[in-house]
Amino acid sequence: MSASLKRVSLSYIVLATVALFIGTLFGPFQALDHARLNLYPLLEMVLPFVKSYYYGLSLHGVLNALVWTFAFSAGFLLFGTAKALKRPYPHMWVVWLSFILMLVGVVVTAIPMLANKATVLYTFYPPLQASPLFYLGLVLVVVSTWVTGLAIAQIVRAWRKENRGERTPLVAFMSLATYTMWFIASLGVAVEVLFFLLPWSLGLIKYMDPQLGRTLFWFTGHPLVYFWLLPAYVAWYAILPERAGGKLFSDPLARVVFLVFVVLSTPVGFHHQFTDPGVPQGWKLLHSVFTFILFLPSMITAFTVIASVEYAGRQRGGKGVFGWLVKLPWGDPVVTTMLLAGIGFMFGGIGGLINASYSINLVVHNTSFIPGHFHLTVGTAVTLTFMGVAYWILPQLTGRKLWAPKVAVIQALFWFVGVMIFARGMHLSGMAGMPRRVPMALATYWLPAWNLPSLFTAVGGSIMYVGALLFFLVVVLSFFTKKVEVKEEDYEFAEALSPSDRAPAILENWGLWVAVAVALIIVAYLPYLITYSYNFISPGYSGIW
Repeated sequence: MSASLKRVSLSYIVLATVALFIGTLFGPFQALDHARLNLYPLLEMVLPFVKSYYYGLSLHGVLNALVWTFAFSAGFLLFGTAKALKRPYPHMWVVWLSFILMLVGVVVTAIPMLANKATVLYTFYPPLQASPLFYLGLVLVVVSTWVTGLAIAQIVRAWRKENRGERTPLVAFMSLATYTMWFIASLGVAVEVLFFLLPWSLGLIKYMDPQLGRTLFWFTGHPLVYFWLLPAYVAWYAILPERAGGKLFSDPLARVVFLVFVVLSTPVGFHHQFTDPGVPQGWKLLHSVFTFILFLPSMITAFTVIASVEYAGRQRGGKGVFGWLVKLPWGDPVVTTMLLAGIGFMFGGIGGLINASYSINLVVHNTSFIPGHFHLTVGTAVTLTFMGVAYWILPQLTGRKLWAPKVAVIQALFWFVGVMIFARGMHLSGMAGMPRRVPMALATYWLPAWNLPSLFTAVGGSIMYVGALLFFLVVVLSFFTKKVEVKEEDYEFAEALSPSDRAPAILENWGLWVAVAVALIIVAYLPYLITYSYNFISPGYSGIW
């Protein structure tokens, strides 16, 4: 592994961790707000630039949901792809360009956010309007992900030229699938920002249709969930079974899962717009059906990963129905974080079915149920898995031992327990009608049914923050441990019981799968976009929250 690649991957991991650190700073304040404790005035006394609940909520969403996930995925998958292919990138300048674009984009985006000129939340669609710098920075961040995908495509292409007829190693295959899916999906927000939001914020166009903006955002917004999730799946398939002492159950099945996400991730956005009157019911139904189909690859993943770790537990001597669970190496923070992340995701995935169901969605839409679900997916399945990946990748990138693995295990337990309590509170209060995106400490209304759930939210969020601080402690101090010789055999990817040569050759036909994905997008979106693309009716609102 080249020193240059290790440096750029480490740079990505550091950038991601810094973003997570700043973003989680505001998490406890939002959690306590649900218990009607408005501590933002106290925070403003320490950090005068903090202006309001929406200021903190926007920073929390953008830094945690976008920067942390995008940067960490790039660092992990760039490294993992080269490791799996056992070859250098043909053009390292492309890899470095992706990081430079990411870094510049994050800084440019942060300037208006810190200046209170971009309190438009993580969703950032009209009629709320931000500073042009905010949109420009996000453009650079998205372009960075495209360049990362290009680098991965280049190295896979070079490998395939030298290994004609062979199956691409699984981690490289999954990484390429992740960025192929994302490139297709991100075109929606790219069009929204480049052709509408950025010119609109610059005053070059006077009006914009909020309905069109929401549609273009959710064209990307739901596939974004899978762009967060698929790198976690890579870790579950490739790292967890080997660390647990077993083998991956099926390599071909993992490839099928990722190709289903490539094909079906994008034409599902209207299930976020069930309450939007401008979207015809037929289109909502179609997107709902596609969303339910997307539950299938996650179910396959649950089966495959559980089978893989059960095999590992039985290899370690586990007997009986659940005896294998006890035999798993729970003292290894890499294993513990990923196992707990998977447990959390089971609950989050079930909540996703509720969101995709039209009739049930109407009960919980725009309530605190949604961020409760969100924290079980990106906040647990993704973030907790990434924490485990950090414990796995840092020794390889720094050549230093991980600091205090026992503390890392405790960290995972704090985060998991905290998020389960937090999400439970958010789900219960949401089903009782508590709205989301509202500073409840300042609200003039309150229902008695919100009392106990809000206490859960506040307590759980505070426990999560302790877990976050422990994670930062382990990561920072790991840069100061003693140098060690990192043995490659200690960090190999999992072998498969059903190996790659059993995968049909058609799974490597990327042109076919991209064509199918584009065809489904045309069916699901084009008629609607043709109908609504000429309506620009909102002058926009830019306020100090």
